[in-house]
Amino acid sequence: MTSKILLDALIPLVADLSAELNESERYRRLLDAMRALFPCDAAALLRLEGEVLAPLAIDGLSHDTLGRRFRVSEHPRLRILMESAAPIRFSADSPLPDPYDGLVLAHAAQLKVHDCMGCAISIGGRPWGVLTLDALGADRFDEVDMASLQAFASLAAATVNAAERISMLSVSGELERQRAEAYQLAANQSRRELIGQSAVHQRLLEEIRLAGPSDMTVLITGETGVGKELVANAIHAASPRARKPMVSLNCAALPETLVESELFGHVRGAFSGALSERRGKFELAHGGTLFLDEVGELSLSVQAKLLRVLQSGQLQRVGSDEEHKVDVRLIAATNRTLTEEIRLGRYRADFYHRLSVYPLPVPPLRIRGHDVLLISGFFLEENRSRLGLLSLRLSADAQAALLAYAWPGNIRELEHLIGRTALKALAKHAQRPRILTLTADDFGLNGGGASPLQPDADETFKLPDGGGLRAAVSAFERRLISDCLARNENNLTSAGRELGIDRANLSRLAKRLGLK
Repeated sequence: MTSKILLDALIPLVADLSAELNESERYRRLLDAMRALFPCDAAALLRLEGEVLAPLAIDGLSHDTLGRRFRVSEHPRLRILMESAAPIRFSADSPLPDPYDGLVLAHAAQLKVHDCMGCAISIGGRPWGVLTLDALGADRFDEVDMASLQAFASLAAATVNAAERISMLSVSGELERQRAEAYQLAANQSRRELIGQSAVHQRLLEEIRLAGPSDMTVLITGETGVGKELVANAIHAASPRARKPMVSLNCAALPETLVESELFGHVRGAFSGALSERRGKFELAHGGTLFLDEVGELSLSVQAKLLRVLQSGQLQRVGSDEEHKVDVRLIAATNRTLTEEIRLGRYRADFYHRLSVYPLPVPPLRIRGHDVLLISGFFLEENRSRLGLLSLRLSADAQAALLAYAWPGNIRELEHLIGRTALKALAKHAQRPRILTLTADDFGLNGGGASPLQPDADETFKLPDGGGLRAAVSAFERRLISDCLARNENNLTSAGRELGIDRANLSRLAKRLGLK
């Protein structure tokens, strides 16, 4: 083989070292060049993985060869190649079995006599794998210059090294990108903004701008999942107390026996388990804002004690006679109609009036029009980052379906729906796509038809005999929840997930409506 022929074959491979090629394409070009240089019927590049050699690229061998794993200890020819620093050619009458017998495409029968040679590939002084060449004729490699094969092996090692380094850098870069986005996402979770352009949303923002700078107690009302906590955060951020802490307490998440301790604190020995003195949420929020979520769940006795704090700013820890003065702005939220709770005797009117100095209703998602798509964009980007995709988008029919749906669980339901839909849609792809498009079928919102809170076109709701609007709403809620529980075999968790409310709230609502 002349130097010019060798140089002409190697120059493209050297150029490939700096080209943007995937691993399989690099190896395919490597074998193409080798078959052009050396007269063989089959060639293969195998990488050492523990005790076996795994084919990475083949040419002239049956396709199933790529799935085979050749244990070095069971294939003496491969073992000899791995142990040799120089290229090896096996004689045509060698008694050593060939690992490719019957796999060369040019010969259907079991191949017993042929020409075979190969060389080991090392990277950084460590064995990496082997290159093998096979020919059907017993004398095909008689004219092969072994020094040329050695030179080619060196370039093959450089190609392999470049491919693996590029792969490692790509994986490392992607992991770093995903890690950075995850950190940024986690840091921004508590600073989610109020997104929207609809008229009702703009009115809500104006109310926040008005209420924020004041020190008034604000009562945020609205259906479950509308973003009442985000509104509370925005009010605090717009207030002179923004640099002070905002402390939150979900009144529905604690048993009644612990609510008082959580709010006011306790002294050591105040009750069983009180092993040390503890400050309550009011003291922790001193100088800042206390946000009481699900305030409609408070018992009458706790309401009375809270009323005193709101009136005087004085509180007593559980088990103590000593009073503490606190400077706290209170923001409360509820999805209950507290005026109705007062009428039923479950809420104190004086406490309600102390809470609702500045009532602030949050509109449900179903009346916010195209805000649904804006908020969807926010959640799509969150999930794109979480799933490591280049892009996560909505098809036109998916956008139409989201706009047509009535969102009984509001923004929380939208967030959960996009999260699980993206995950399920990604799982349908055998290979991870860079751009994932979610369709209406992926969301499964009944083709954009009637929502769970909308009657069919031919169905009307009538007021119950002797009842008003409130009675009609209760009757509809009772029917809706009863049907949902039946579909979910009375599983409160599953039913709550379908309705977009948590299990505890669903349990209380079902009890209030007289459902078992």
